[in-house]
Amino acid sequence: MLSQDLIEKTVSFHGHHCPGLTIGIRAGQWCLQELGSASDEEIVAIVETDMCGVDAIQFLTGCTFGKGNFVFQDYGKAAFSFFRRSDGKSARLLLNRDLVADLREKQNALAPDDEAGRREIRQQMIERMMAAPFEEMFAIGRPQEEMPLMARIHKSLPCFHCGEEVMETRLKRNKDQVWCIPCANRMQLNEKMTSMDCRTSGNE
Repeated sequence: MLSQDLIEKTVSFHGHHCPGLTIGIRAGQWCLQELGSASDEEIVAIVETDMCGVDAIQFLTGCTFGKGNFVFQDYGKAAFSFFRRSDGKSARLLLNRDLVADLREKQNALAPDDEAGRREIRQQMIERMMAAPFEEMFAIGRPQEEMPLMARIHKSLPCFHCGEEVMETRLKRNKDQVWCIPCANRMQLNEKMTSMDCRTSGNE
């Protein structure tokens, strides 16, 4: 079990305690128990949501964006995959939403101004999720993606349009020019608007 002190430090890192953070606390707890924590890049986490819980996963596991062992996939799923580089052990944890489905129904039935009732139900959700066995909290299976490669340092090149340095893996190529993503997007938008103007003019 996580110590109360570590839970409180996780809450402090995030800023408040809520059911969403609790999901990340339990996922991070599973990783600590089954795989360990990352002092460098030996543990890798892939999260499929940007919910509150990902702060808990970063804080507890030591996986961070800066080290390259914390990967965000914008899928909108409460799912978290963990890998241990030394032996390849891994798993994907998918939240079981049925665990607190009855409490969510009660919450939805509250009057819009019943904040006290919402706080009480949120606390009940937190307590239930903290007490649940991992197998009730999550569906635990195989990751759907391969373990990410070790972080690499890439060279940077100037964007043809704005001149700002951009990591080469994020550049967009247009013939013999390289563009940063924002400039490339603006260029495409301008070309689209110009094309629309031409079609409009032709219909007049």
